[in-house]
Amino acid sequence: MPAGPPAGRGWKGWAHVRGKDAATRLRDICLSLPEAVEKPFGGHTAPSFRIRGKLFVMTSEDGRSMTFKAGPGVQQALVTSDPERFFVPAYVGGKGWVGARLDVDQDWDEMAELVEDSYRMVAPKRLGALLDQR
Repeated sequence: MPAGPPAGRGWKGWAHVRGKDAATRLRDICLSLPEAVEKPFGGHTAPSFRIRGKLFVMTSEDGRSMTFKAGPGVQQALVTSDPERFFVPAYVGGKGWVGARLDVDQDWDEMAELVEDSYRMVAPKRLGALLDQR
């Protein structure tokens, strides 16, 4: 994908196009996990992903970012090492969740690992163990 917006599109339109690609990738990663389902959070319409009713990934209404649950120290490590890609999200950041921008280039192998770690934190142990068998 080119580094900037196509001629005449402007950044706003380019982020929207890139966001759709990122949303598709994110959906594929999340729904590949055992028993994961897509269901919006609260009164929002943006996709969120759950396992047995527990959230492990939420996306923003504008599709430009996502948040995921992370273990102790992960949030600080990611935000400190790459603030262009990661941030402390409002509301859930104090509980260790991490924000990731979807309108920038992402390492999708790394993102899949982070999503899987988030899933493991909320999934029953039996379902988490299924990941080890893949």
